[in-house]
Amino acid sequence: MSSTHVAARFEDEFHRRLIPFLRGRGWRPRTISYIGYGNRDMVRVLARVVLSRPRLATRGPVQLVEDLVERRGWRSYLSAPVSYLPVTVMVGGVEHQALTDRSGYLDLVVAGHDLPAGWHDVEVRAKAATPTAARVRIVDESSSLALVSDIDDTALVTLVPRPLIALWNTFVRHGSARHVVPGMAQMYTRLQSEHPDTPLFYLSTGAWNIMPTLVQFLRSHAFPAGPMLMTDWGPTNTGWFRSGQEHKRVALRRLAAEFPHMRWVLVGDDGQHDPSIYREFAREYPGRVAAIAIRQLTPGEQVLAHGSPLPSVEPGERGRSGPAPEVTGADGFDLAPQLSAVLGGAGNPTPPDTPPAV
Repeated sequence: MSSTHVAARFEDEFHRRLIPFLRGRGWRPRTISYIGYGNRDMVRVLARVVLSRPRLATRGPVQLVEDLVERRGWRSYLSAPVSYLPVTVMVGGVEHQALTDRSGYLDLVVAGHDLPAGWHDVEVRAKAATPTAARVRIVDESSSLALVSDIDDTALVTLVPRPLIALWNTFVRHGSARHVVPGMAQMYTRLQSEHPDTPLFYLSTGAWNIMPTLVQFLRSHAFPAGPMLMTDWGPTNTGWFRSGQEHKRVALRRLAAEFPHMRWVLVGDDGQHDPSIYREFAREYPGRVAAIAIRQLTPGEQVLAHGSPLPSVEPGERGRSGPAPEVTGADGFDLAPQLSAVLGGAGNPTPPDTPPAV
């Protein structure tokens, strides 16, 4: 068995020294909840416990979200995770015990619950922290269709070169650095109207740290609510950084296993690896992908994404017939009627002034 990567060892040692220092200055644990999901047999609860200054640790959930949204980006990344902290999760009146991982994350799967289909709040109580509600969506067992959407360059665009996005997000407010892709929110709302009880999962290689700001951004632009599957940009036991492509592959396979009766609509863009990842998934799960929708970036966006004005094409993909129906377009207004035709829906997306679905 290989030893822990030097980057992870360095990070762990840094946190071992930082945590006592901050605790000695009055910092206390605070729970940041993420959006989870479940089915009739299980529910996945996602959260993170970090140390916060005393004035933040005692603030309510609404004030905490407001504080996170108003922060400059770099403050979101300078977190002090509380590793291996006991956590109690209350689901449907039943307590479940867990521990945070080495980076302070909680990813708990509770088998067996009495929550009906729909949105629910479950309580997360970390030791010495104020209890926090974590939002989860229980997917109706009668649902036969599900949406998976990338975020960057699909739902919204950062108009800076891809290699600088992490730095840009670090030193500016994440929301103000983004521009919504026209018609995407309306397309998702329309598809959910045409196919009731269809859940929407946001799958991104972005860091968990920016999720509260992303939720606020998407909500303010009328995107439907949905579980968010992000990643941690920090060191792992095997390397300096996690693989974004592998994160998406693993997440898609997990969703396929958790919802074996579902057919998937996979939405992404042609700026990086979404087309090849989605086609690979469709070949791996024949008949399980109802459609692949790819937003075509402008030449300028392509340059910012990967340095070339042409779409990114994986070796062996060019000219190869797809394993599932595939549509392409410049934005949601182009993609929506094509998707509706493939899926048997009604047609065009709702107009831009449609109020938020949630």
